[in-house]
Amino acid sequence: MLVTFKSNASADVIMFGDIAKRLITLLGKDPDDGKGIVTVDQIPEAIARLKAAIEEDRQRQAELERRRTEDDDEADKEAGRSGMNAPVGLAQRAWPLLNMLEESLREDTPVVWGV
Repeated sequence: MLVTFKSNASADVIMFGDIAKRLITLLGKDPDDGKGIVTVDQIPEAIARLKAAIEEDRQRQAELERRRTEDDDEADKEAGRSGMNAPVGLAQRAWPLLNMLEESLREDTPVVWGV
């Protein structure tokens, strides 16, 4: 399932259902409702909630990476690997929606999905 976020202030943002539902929940909306809106009045709170979740995820990812690096350094040396790929975090996934919300706030227009 794909979810398309729309705003007159920016290009559409298309996301896979699982991450879109997670972000919709972070915005304070019902992820099981097929349609939704973040009104202009709700955008500042939505931006704050999304930024807080991104920061929390960045801290969690940094701690996981620190632990993984400590555990894997020795194994990588033994196996001749030069490192591993970092997982895609919430910040990378949420950035397009956050950008849309910020542009929508500047342009005084809502963000909708499922319409």
